[in-house]
Amino acid sequence: MFLTISTTGSPRRPATDLGFLLHKHPDKAQAFSTSHGTAHVFYPEASAERCTAALLLEVDPVALVRRGRGKGRGGAPDSALAQYVNDRPYAASSLLSVAMSTVFKSALRGVCAALPERAAEPLPLRIEVPALPARGGAELVRALFGPLGWTSVEAEPVALDERFPGWGDSRYVRLVLEGELRLSDALRHLYVLLPVLDDAKHYWVAPDEVDKLLRAGEGWLADHPEHQLIAGRYLSRRWSLTREAMERLELVRLAEADDLDVEDVDNAVEDADDTADGSAPVPTGEAGPRKPVPLAEQRREAILAALRAAGASRVLDLGCGQGRLVQALLEDARFTDIVGVDVSVRALTVAARRLRLERMGEPQAGRVKLTQGSLTYTDKRLKGYDAAVLCEVVEHLDLPRLPALEYAVFGSARPATVIVTTPNVEYNVRWETLPAGHARHGDHRFEWTRAEFRDWARRIGERHGYGVEFAPVGPDDPEVGPPTQMAVFTLTTTKEEKAA
Repeated sequence: MFLTISTTGSPRRPATDLGFLLHKHPDKAQAFSTSHGTAHVFYPEASAERCTAALLLEVDPVALVRRGRGKGRGGAPDSALAQYVNDRPYAASSLLSVAMSTVFKSALRGVCAALPERAAEPLPLRIEVPALPARGGAELVRALFGPLGWTSVEAEPVALDERFPGWGDSRYVRLVLEGELRLSDALRHLYVLLPVLDDAKHYWVAPDEVDKLLRAGEGWLADHPEHQLIAGRYLSRRWSLTREAMERLELVRLAEADDLDVEDVDNAVEDADDTADGSAPVPTGEAGPRKPVPLAEQRREAILAALRAAGASRVLDLGCGQGRLVQALLEDARFTDIVGVDVSVRALTVAARRLRLERMGEPQAGRVKLTQGSLTYTDKRLKGYDAAVLCEVVEHLDLPRLPALEYAVFGSARPATVIVTTPNVEYNVRWETLPAGHARHGDHRFEWTRAEFRDWARRIGERHGYGVEFAPVGPDDPEVGPPTQMAVFTLTTTKEEKAA
């Protein structure tokens, strides 16, 4: 399987910046071992004017069959001969998507510490895939890539045999995409649409594939005219998974609609989360059962109480998402300077609509600001605040990246108070709807016990001069504790005192 990515540049903005964005040096040919073969990355050309990166995937089809225990495309059994005589080593498929996610992991996420501004801006791109299976033909290829901002989508059918024109075309096309897009967007288009056009997965499609689809499709899939076909094929036509994906995409689409109150949509999402995440017990009495308080609302109230107790007025909401906490902070006049920070531009757009920033009067608008930023990088804009909140954020980071977040918040920004909430994994056994061993959300990289969370928090306090206190959020079960655990850090040592 073969894929090339080309861009152009100038002496001031050289095309070889592509090497930084892909995290692969143009002067080196690199090989990466994957579960189904070897992926090679090399650069056929690399100059300031033009740079091309190539990804070559060598697949071992026999080993693939043996590891799959006789299972073939999408997990369905193939004929014995088809297992060994097939197009897998040559035609782009889900195998190439998996290789891209392994080799270009940071580029897919749009992360580039060396050139963050280049990663965030459109580049002139040309992407070529010589052999792409297209079950639906060239017309479907254009229908899938055409709405995504590409200025040119060429899908040239490949003849069955050039010596015999009468045999017609095969199901393969030569794909050429051209346009000005962010590299991360282009890679995410390919990651999703290669297996969609092949209409097969070469591995078992588990429920976490829905989360993968929505992460890769953020910003474009919900509004794509063929989103139902894309979801169905990507999820190997597993109806339950496709229905879940469509429901979640509809929530995203509705949240972006100008004529809809974002709060209504987000409430629906939080209600769904609380089904698995737990709510307060339902009291009973003469008036009958009362509506349970969603855990998300209990978290916000606990955070607001801690901020008031700390006397904070200038507050950072780090990982603010769609702005529910920012909205709650705005309702209290004591919070005079509120900044919401999130890595997702789309989430910030939804937050701005929720807060109705465009219609807000000047005094109120002057109290709030939404800004895009990564929490694992130091940012001078975040210094000088009374308090910072990390509400259900840390568990979404890979564990190796936690030290970077720790330094950015506690070592660099150093607010007087830091509030951190995170799930208590011990409480998960109390929910019958949550399968044993599963995290509460597909994007959680980990979930801590109470002891693990307290150990982590105390180590941070010792390193950076903070005292720390812990509080339960939600019903505090005598055996497994509360559903959410909260730590309140209070600065006790300045940088100068610590250095002395």
